[in-house]
Amino acid sequence: MDVLDLARTQFAVTGSLHFLFVVLTLGLAPLVAIMHTRYALTGRPLHERRTRFWGQIYVINYALGIFTGLVMEFQFGLSWSGLSHYAGDVFGAPLAIETLGAFFLESTFLGLWIFGWHRLPKWLHVACIWLVTLTAYASALWIMAANSFLQNPVGAVERGGRLVLTDFGALLTNPALAMSLPHVIGAALWAGGFVMMGASAYHLFRRTADREFFTGSLRFGVIVASVGSLVTVGFGYAQFGMLGQYQPGKFSAEPLAGMGLGLMILIGQTLQLLLAFVLLPAVYWLPRWRWAQPLLMAMTPLPFLAAIFGWLAREVGRQPWLINKRLTVADAMSPGLTPGMVTASLIGFAGVLGLLAVVDYLLIARAVRRGPSSVALGAPGPADPAERAPALSL
Repeated sequence: MDVLDLARTQFAVTGSLHFLFVVLTLGLAPLVAIMHTRYALTGRPLHERRTRFWGQIYVINYALGIFTGLVMEFQFGLSWSGLSHYAGDVFGAPLAIETLGAFFLESTFLGLWIFGWHRLPKWLHVACIWLVTLTAYASALWIMAANSFLQNPVGAVERGGRLVLTDFGALLTNPALAMSLPHVIGAALWAGGFVMMGASAYHLFRRTADREFFTGSLRFGVIVASVGSLVTVGFGYAQFGMLGQYQPGKFSAEPLAGMGLGLMILIGQTLQLLLAFVLLPAVYWLPRWRWAQPLLMAMTPLPFLAAIFGWLAREVGRQPWLINKRLTVADAMSPGLTPGMVTASLIGFAGVLGLLAVVDYLLIARAVRRGPSSVALGAPGPADPAERAPALSL
């Protein structure tokens, strides 16, 4: 491969790996917030245990996902300085807002939620996890605003060989954003629901003692996945009309884009029909069907595969443009790159992100396998000073 193909491969690999973390983060955050709200309203220990268990899985994925995001940032400076030079004033604006105004707030509120158990007032603690969810979705908004500008560059004019932002509101009302953001959010809820289904099915199949715990979690996962599937498929098909206006040949530019689209539709449509006509109508009886539980476990990765295929179709179908009709991928590359340099960074970045993905999977799998009885998040400390270890006296 030449240096251009290597650079494209590097971004595709690292972007796909990073997107796996993002999808699960966006999918689990509102589910944990809903469970915590139920606990605050009812005071039932069962809801507290569910909040802590699924919250710990969310925190594991979030913590490791941060590092994958940092690798993505490095690539813009290393491989795509032409993009920063030509469109940094426009493309960089939503990314800067996402980092400063959403990501930092999200991390702050998540820290307050993690360490606020048994310390913060009940409803203030609940507010923290809802603010985590809102800022996570705000991050998704700004990231998709930047990406939608690449698909359909609006609100900017070229002056002196560079793009200048003239209408910030146009970035937020971009037709490419209006349909793609709900599509991504729906896919995230879909993935989060399937993770909850698969983990719950694992424990129900093993016939662990926490049957009530995982029965409710499995049903909740089916309902969330069903809602996510409707949103994803609905807004996915709704995008085709607009794509015909500003990217009419999107899925015929390369064989790869059409293949990604076809696999995404195949997986998504199959799962939606399964949810609508089998799983959702049988949601009450599903936890009792032991024969179905291995199937639910096996289906857990499918929404993630559909998300990756969809992302590839969205990005590859824009070729040869990085900014549609404005800047080609070749012109966006950093000057002076050699195949050896890009190959080395590709191996390094893919190795780091791949390792993080494996560690994330292993940690989540271990947390799921151990069950709610071994959750460290929110574990109460000694009830009073007398229960603590006595201090040494002289």
